[in-house]
Amino acid sequence: MKTLVLGATDNPDRYAYRAVHALQTHGHEVVPVGIRKGSVGGLPIHTDRPQETGVDTVTLYVGPQNQPGWYDYILGLKPRRILFNPGTENPELEELAQRAGIQTEEACTLVLLSIGQY
Repeated sequence: MKTLVLGATDNPDRYAYRAVHALQTHGHEVVPVGIRKGSVGGLPIHTDRPQETGVDTVTLYVGPQNQPGWYDYILGLKPRRILFNPGTENPELEELAQRAGIQTEEACTLVLLSIGQY
């Protein structure tokens, strides 16, 4: 499954960094997208908005105050689901996604992976 990590970073202290590595460890294809160039897990962090196809999950590591500029991009990817990690919960985006037929879940990517429910 392909997962787009929005808010990816090369800072090992951040959960988005850990998520990329954990997803790779569990065999998922990862597309890191962030606001600063760098790399994580041997992958370049895209600072543009790559037009990916076949995205199963968008996992958010961007706070709700910074999400509106990403709405069209996220919804345009047509993922199966959007994961709202702790601190990224956003009722407005959740409603937009659900109207577009996209599942939403308020959950931690790292926890879901660790318990085998990703």
